[in-house]
Amino acid sequence: MPEYLIIVIRSIISFIVLFILARILGKKQISQLTFFNYATGIAIGSMAAAVAVDSAIELLNGIIGLIVYSVLTYLIAFGAQKSFTFREIVESSPTVLIRDGKVLEKNLGKNKMTFDDLMTGLREKDAFKLADVELAVLETNGQLSVMKKSEKQPVTPKDLGIIVEEEHMPGLIIIDGHLLEKRLSYHGYTKDWLLDEIMKQGANDIKDVFLGQIDSNGNVYVDLYNDESSEQQVKQKPMLAAKLRKLQADLENYSLETNDPNARQMYYNQSKELQQMIEIINPYLK
Repeated sequence: MPEYLIIVIRSIISFIVLFILARILGKKQISQLTFFNYATGIAIGSMAAAVAVDSAIELLNGIIGLIVYSVLTYLIAFGAQKSFTFREIVESSPTVLIRDGKVLEKNLGKNKMTFDDLMTGLREKDAFKLADVELAVLETNGQLSVMKKSEKQPVTPKDLGIIVEEEHMPGLIIIDGHLLEKRLSYHGYTKDWLLDEIMKQGANDIKDVFLGQIDSNGNVYVDLYNDESSEQQVKQKPMLAAKLRKLQADLENYSLETNDPNARQMYYNQSKELQQMIEIINPYLK
């Protein structure tokens, strides 16, 4: 038998053995396919290094081994992408570990997981009590997905019937004292507006800001170089007090200007409630 055929056969056999070992290890920590690709990457790197430094290895034989491993690795990944059945074979499927609040011990054993492993995964999902968990699934990538019981899930604005503005990804507009003018323009704001916003938070100039970020609602977060300065908080308090007093005065004006008795009474009541709130928090704004 030609030597190159022997190399091909040996490469295929070692590849299959490596695949079987990956399946046996299970998906306790990472995806079997991810582990398999990681292992084949190491194998290919080792073969390449051996061909480069070991003169006893025929160059052609080393190249054949590298090609066989690379092609088989590509075929495994391609097959998993195109065929659900093949993906089931090479990567298996998600495994339910907790159903209806009950731990499925057999499934833990199949995936070589201990109770400590399960509890660690639950804590990573902020589920510290087994009694709070309705369903827990070990995904094919080795991660644990957790669904808490309905009464233990956090309340959202939608649950309360509250309509909130849609938020988009915030963006950095100041980095290391430098203004990113294109990003600022993209968000629809001017440099003068930004200067006014950062001065409210204690900065005298853009050069005083280490990082500045703006969200989709126009709120600006500023991190100053001088973190120990209390000026940032001191400037905001009187400004907040002034805004509250202006709002209370506006409500009083609305109550005087409207001709609708119901609206007049509403504005008047809101003005009085705001006045009471200002009196309560005023000591904290001085």
